[in-house]
Amino acid sequence: MSSGGGNGAKGGGGGKKKEVKKETKLGMAYKKDDNFGEWYSEVVGNSEMIEYYDISGCYILRPWAMEIWELLKEFFDAEIKKLKLKPYYFPLFVTENVLHKEKDHIEGFAPEVAWVTKSGKSELEAPIAIRPTSETVMYPYFSKWIRGRRDLPLRCNQWCNVVRWEFSNPTPFIRSREFLWQEGHTAFATKEEADEEVLQILELYRRIYEEFLAVPVSKGRKSEMEKFAGGLYTTSVEAFIPNTGRGIQGATSHCLGQNFAKMFDITFENEKGAREMVWQNSWAYTTRSIGVMVMTHGDEKGLVLPPRVAPIQVIVIPVPYKDADTTAIKGTCESAVYTLNESGFRADLDTRENYSPGWKYSHWEMKGVPLRIEIWQNDLANQQVRIVR
Repeated sequence: MSSGGGNGAKGGGGGKKKEVKKETKLGMAYKKDDNFGEWYSEVVGNSEMIEYYDISGCYILRPWAMEIWELLKEFFDAEIKKLKLKPYYFPLFVTENVLHKEKDHIEGFAPEVAWVTKSGKSELEAPIAIRPTSETVMYPYFSKWIRGRRDLPLRCNQWCNVVRWEFSNPTPFIRSREFLWQEGHTAFATKEEADEEVLQILELYRRIYEEFLAVPVSKGRKSEMEKFAGGLYTTSVEAFIPNTGRGIQGATSHCLGQNFAKMFDITFENEKGAREMVWQNSWAYTTRSIGVMVMTHGDEKGLVLPPRVAPIQVIVIPVPYKDADTTAIKGTCESAVYTLNESGFRADLDTRENYSPGWKYSHWEMKGVPLRIEIWQNDLANQQVRIVR
């Protein structure tokens, strides 16, 4: 299993199909209930969340997706800093001998590890792996940094990308060869401290899904067969996709026990002067969370974004027509946007003159903006607006 949200979920985006690049267009050709896989691909493309790339399984994340990721990051980063997590960044590459140091761990990832074998036209003396997760990247340095009881707990987090060269059907956000995540790695003096943190982080993941993405999840412990390779036990939040009838792993929080401590000699001197192995955790969630949200809420018109993660919560659209005072309408719209922004809402104004109001309605419905405000000439005199959910 993955070391975070992972890319080995139990459910995905529809049946087997050849991945093709799609042109962004307005409107939907597929219905969610009729062809879920094609509907999903169409929604994430037409809503301008992703662009298809020329390497299968890799996607360009456009601002409409990245802004959602940043809103989730803002919440989660603030919460883990309350737990005294510190930001780190470890290199993307890991040597073969270090990666293979923990046998069970690497066996769980071996088919998905991508390797660098050449520099220019020259063969490298030894291949270098691109991280599928960072336990083996970080833990040699945990051994160096942890000496005594005062060095514990050691709690680090990094926001980065990882590569898992999957050969199963690629699905944007859900199953891709490169994806974004946060990964937390911690070391404690006692198992009780590690156990406590596992559940603290799992609760934060529940909050991400339920409070921000409006996706109900179940919290629980994975079976021995499904736990993280090399770990002691794995907990996760699991979502359910009604249209596929399948569960999907949303995020994972692992207690690694002392297995990695033994392999990498991560020990500390206790109060009696004896050496003890640390207890470790690792946990992560990924951009898969965005895909789960799309699958859960999207409809025949495109995305449906929960307000807490919508990059634009309110779009204001002027509706000019023949003989209308367009200057007055535009001024009222600008005033409305200013008032909303000052009140803490993420609002914007669509004044593009080369598109009709009807086209704009469809465009912003495709992008899932929660509220649309339309302002007509008659609305100015009546001091009213039309609001559409």
